[in-house]
Amino acid sequence: MTLDRFYTDTKATIITADKDIIYLNNQLLDDQQNKRISNYLDAVREFYSFKDHFQINSINHVPTSAGFASSASGFAALAAAINETKQLDLNRRELSILARNGSGSASRSIYGGFVEWIAGHDNKSSYAVPIDETPDIDLTLLSVVINKHSKKISSTIGMESSVKSSPFYPNWVTLVTSEIEEIKQAIAIKDVQKIGEIAEHNAMSMHALTLSADPSFTYFEPETIQIIQLIQELRQKGIFAYATIDAGPNVKIICTKESLLKVQTYIEQQLSNVTTVVANIGSGIQYI
Repeated sequence: MTLDRFYTDTKATIITADKDIIYLNNQLLDDQQNKRISNYLDAVREFYSFKDHFQINSINHVPTSAGFASSASGFAALAAAINETKQLDLNRRELSILARNGSGSASRSIYGGFVEWIAGHDNKSSYAVPIDETPDIDLTLLSVVINKHSKKISSTIGMESSVKSSPFYPNWVTLVTSEIEEIKQAIAIKDVQKIGEIAEHNAMSMHALTLSADPSFTYFEPETIQIIQLIQELRQKGIFAYATIDAGPNVKIICTKESLLKVQTYIEQQLSNVTTVVANIGSGIQYI
């Protein structure tokens, strides 16, 4: 689900230097810090057969590397900026492929609303497709920010470790395949409860992989567990609330318009040291 509150503004300018200059949140990145982005730009240059280097100015309106999909919005915006600056005239599927080469989840951020990433196995078969870009559905997301700092284990490294060493990984792949079909059906009929149930179960199943990896690790912090328990308490009170958690400690709570204020108030009353941010379904890439 693409969100309106978490996004990235990125500008790419062609320069005459022999290497890329990259600013993230107004800070010049050194060679070690910008390695992932520079490697990506090298791949783009090779793929589209040009030699230009860029000055990249990128502002994340989302905590960076803290489990809020900053790489998704970041690489989607970067792909779009290169497309615009180099006048590549890419359609949205091609743009999704270009973004995916930087971050898998960035493939989805090209589109608004509900989006599915087709796994595939190469640049011809792996891309995102929209499920419903302008859904008329009563869903909103309450993000509970526990920790804005970068996580110690990146999403990429964490998933690689889980794939290699968790004995449950093959079962998780099977589970995801079935849950994708179930949640698409739920979206089609606007069954918000089913969407919440599937999303929460899917998230907890993913984090079970990290706990069962060798060596075991987790993105959860004590407050993460506490918020999950508070969400369960809310449901026992008849209030709509479901948790979803990316690779990080911060919790996103799926709410309805009716339940949002009740959930937000309850969480803030119980946990005084967290910040909450309300996000609604948002649009995809925009050129400004």
